[in-house]
Amino acid sequence: MPDKIILNSHDLHEKSLGLRFPLPMLGEFASGFVVRYEGKAHAYVNQCAHVPVELDWNEGQFFTVSKDYLICATHGAHYAPDTGYCVYGPCKGKSLQVLPVTEMNQQITIHVDHLHVSIHKSIKIVK
Repeated sequence: MPDKIILNSHDLHEKSLGLRFPLPMLGEFASGFVVRYEGKAHAYVNQCAHVPVELDWNEGQFFTVSKDYLICATHGAHYAPDTGYCVYGPCKGKSLQVLPVTEMNQQITIHVDHLHVSIHKSIKIVK
């Protein structure tokens, strides 16, 4: 499994459609996404902090109409785009799972190596 995902910086526009990518280490259908907000790329696991559903209502559409928050299409939870912190809705006070991002040389690198660790920590061995 990859330790990082690399995307082209030119494909990510300010407060526009987010870019989705698979996260097979979290399950067959798990995904993540990255958005650009205030000039910086921010990436998260595509799962609401309230219930395990994807946020986008159409692929890549994560922002509210006013473009100031990320929104969960299922329950309307609002998340700060730069932190993933829920400011409104049923999961207020919780956060999206952040994926570390670096951007240089026109490439966005999303670091997913820590996801391997968190999955292995949750596995219990029963004898």
